[in-house]
Amino acid sequence: MKKAVILYSGGLDSTTCMAIARDAGFEPYALSFAYGQRHAVELEKAREYAPLVGAKEHMVVNIDLRQMGGSALTSAIEVPKDGADAAQIPITYVPARNTIFLSFALGWAEVLGAQDIYIGVNAVDYSGYPDCRPEFIAAFQQMADLATRAGVEGNPYRIHAPLIDLTKAQIIEKGLLLGVDYRYTHSCYDPAADGRACGHCDSCLLRLKGFADAGTSDPVPYL
Repeated sequence: MKKAVILYSGGLDSTTCMAIARDAGFEPYALSFAYGQRHAVELEKAREYAPLVGAKEHMVVNIDLRQMGGSALTSAIEVPKDGADAAQIPITYVPARNTIFLSFALGWAEVLGAQDIYIGVNAVDYSGYPDCRPEFIAAFQQMADLATRAGVEGNPYRIHAPLIDLTKAQIIEKGLLLGVDYRYTHSCYDPAADGRACGHCDSCLLRLKGFADAGTSDPVPYL
């Protein structure tokens, strides 16, 4: 099987993305990050669930983005609830996060001899983050071709963003068709100490709406 690096947060989108990669015939190598996120329970879930959702190998990279802060996910800034943050780019945006994550994925892909990288970004039912848009993926693809040995030797990498133009309901429907068990995912930005989702942050609201629109219920526990 061909190898593919999958950016895997343990969330709904990245888990669906891994299922899509498997269905396309790839052997998934999951890549997660301990970046100082307030919702570190997602990393616990990722470590626990990676082998259950089909990862051949799971690497966790430690980088502390709390040193820079600037986001409600990496500092003491309160996570907005119930749509309170109406800004085009909300305070839950982590500066340059997907650029950093994709750069690590590119490095691991080069070591593995993999030419395919999957990222579960979405530009339909999303929070307006600039590094989730098609323009960003296209720009990173060009950079990858210019910045790697494989790229300059004529073996370019392929950055796959199969969810980018799907609604959250369509993502869930696709995942269910591929056998994804969404009990093994976590999306909340501000979970309780026991890991239960808050049900009120932007990520929870998008997730709950997606399940409702897909005509099914979310299997994870909420407060």
